[in-house]
Amino acid sequence: MSERVLVVDDKKDMVAFLKRLLQNELGLSVEGFTDPKKALERVKKGSVDMVITDVKMPGLDGISLLEEAKRHQEDVIVIILTGYGTVELAVNALKRGAYDFLTKPVDNERFIHTVRRAIEYGRVLREKRNLEQQVRHSSLRRELIGESPVMNELLEKMKMIAETDETVLITGETGTGKELAARTIHRFSRRDKGPFIAVNCPAIPENILESELFGYKRGAFTSATSDKKGLFEAADGGTIFLDEIGDIPLSVQSKLLRVLQEKEFKPLGDTDSVKVDVRVIASTNQDIEKKIHEGSFRDDLYYRLNVISLRMPSLSERQEDIPLLAEYFLIEYAVEYGKNIKGFTDQALDYLKSRRWPGNVRELQNVIKRAVVFEKGAYIGKSVLQESSPGDELHGGINSGLLGLDYKTAREKVITEFTREYVRNILKKTEGNVTHAARLAGIERQSLQHLIRRYGIDVSEFR
Repeated sequence: MSERVLVVDDKKDMVAFLKRLLQNELGLSVEGFTDPKKALERVKKGSVDMVITDVKMPGLDGISLLEEAKRHQEDVIVIILTGYGTVELAVNALKRGAYDFLTKPVDNERFIHTVRRAIEYGRVLREKRNLEQQVRHSSLRRELIGESPVMNELLEKMKMIAETDETVLITGETGTGKELAARTIHRFSRRDKGPFIAVNCPAIPENILESELFGYKRGAFTSATSDKKGLFEAADGGTIFLDEIGDIPLSVQSKLLRVLQEKEFKPLGDTDSVKVDVRVIASTNQDIEKKIHEGSFRDDLYYRLNVISLRMPSLSERQEDIPLLAEYFLIEYAVEYGKNIKGFTDQALDYLKSRRWPGNVRELQNVIKRAVVFEKGAYIGKSVLQESSPGDELHGGINSGLLGLDYKTAREKVITEFTREYVRNILKKTEGNVTHAARLAGIERQSLQHLIRRYGIDVSEFR
């Protein structure tokens, strides 16, 4: 281990003992101090990973040293040692940022275990901070992390798009980060101080989508008991993101076209137009030109939306980014769940790079999240990744028996079988804990309960 540790105690023999113990057991680089003020000066110079300090010392007590060390080096890990241990003192130390609180005389085994665990925790925090700095530096988060040529090209294009105020159409498969790209463009545009409003078009029933987007006047329909502003008006001065624009009905398309052309619209039940200054960014994973040919999408609206186009690459187009993305998600969830996981085995990384990702980065993120929860060792192995990839066996091919059925029947059968097995699998892993299972699945608890009832699954068999 290469971590740099300071041992601070006003008794020379204790400093010498702890130095020797840390060097012999963990191979650490250790500096000893009997003067806490000199130890603080060393912290101020930087490059200190951990401070192990006594509490009662002349000149500067351990709690004050803890506070000052944290003020100068936020990520430094501090372990408190004392021969006068009380619950109040321990709570006070932990509240002020100590990693742990140990009493004297030192139990060698417990002491080494605590230091080893603290070092691993510190590494995770530093790696997370470094990745966050990389993300901020490149103006990215999550799905947009990457160093592949295709991602570098995409980022350069996004920077240029952010400098304009044109309408943008973002295309790409599900899970490639279309909304994130829209948010990034907004954040680095002249509209960044204005609102960013995301609208999931398929999630809003067709009969209320128009009123949600454009608002209504009191009395416009039976339940309209007061005026309501629409999302376009709420986004005035900023950006509105219309996710999955291909799903909006023709009746709404005509009104959207007017907003793009005239920068104005009429709320339902109103005779007066409302003027807005809104940038529109839309997205789709569908073939809009095909929908135009089928008559379900207006060609004039498409041309207005597609002033600037941006295609988000699938994960299969940037496989070299998979290790970096996986590491980022590992650090994020290891910190969230308090797990001391150092990384992936070589076999695990090979598995991640070799398998298909039809759900793209979002699917990769969920697999890593589940793997962090269930991994018991210091490194995530291939087996836990495979167990965390529900439905992965479907990637290998399709049951030939399904090919003899009509499309609708075959599709419903695949969805039913997959959903039932997915729910059973995740309930088995969480030992029937529905709340935990819903969290891992990334859905609401009520939604999971609905699936459990729909497919007649007995939760008690997993408890």
